[in-house]
Amino acid sequence: MTFACVLLLTVLACFIGRRFIHRHPAVLYVFAVAVDAAYLAVEFFGAPFWLWNPLFLLVQKCLLALALFVVVMGIGCFSRASSVSVWLRPVRAELSIAACLLAVGHMVAYVGTYVSRLAMGSAKDHVVLAFAVAMALTVLLAMLGVTSVSQVKRRMKADAWARLQKGAYVFFGLVYVHLALMLVPAASRGGASAHESLAVYTAVFGVYAVARIYRAVCDARERRSTESALDAVAPSAAVPSPTEWEEAPAS
Repeated sequence: MTFACVLLLTVLACFIGRRFIHRHPAVLYVFAVAVDAAYLAVEFFGAPFWLWNPLFLLVQKCLLALALFVVVMGIGCFSRASSVSVWLRPVRAELSIAACLLAVGHMVAYVGTYVSRLAMGSAKDHVVLAFAVAMALTVLLAMLGVTSVSQVKRRMKADAWARLQKGAYVFFGLVYVHLALMLVPAASRGGASAHESLAVYTAVFGVYAVARIYRAVCDARERRSTESALDAVAPSAAVPSPTEWEEAPAS
């Protein structure tokens, strides 16, 4: 339920702060880096539980970055004319960059643990698979994060940028696979916390999958309807017959 609360608060913050984010995106990026830095400082130097616990949940457990990614991907489930899309689509790139920056703290927190366990050969099969998925996620995260920057986007061809951004769907799907690989073993042993987290993540990602497919179907239907209407209004000119060509006066 912790992630559900973080997601709800993140959605509210995005709606409330969207004008500020749009005008001052650098502040959001500095905040994300500062949260990462605060977490790393707490890990190295220690801190009271009231400070360590929220940073542990938001950064090491990656709850804040994941919540932002859910918001970013969820925007695509709404039509461009909807209130949600009108409000949040203009800051979608900024939210994506902030999520990428926050995810760096999560990766730094776990890379040492992964590498040491793999090096000693003590990692279980699901950990090895989770690490492989994490490496794929890191590559996709770097590609999607860099190309979300407006200066980079302007230098790319529109078609190439659009094709690359479709990798976001692969990224989001692999995020769920990574979570499942880490949670299923504990949940199968009766871990209540792991079972609860897995249920919440499955619900969130499942709702997104259904909503996104529905939006894709609706968008395709609207495109076909628009194309049919245009064809009806402006039908193609009839091709003259050879006789008409021969009889047409020379210009």
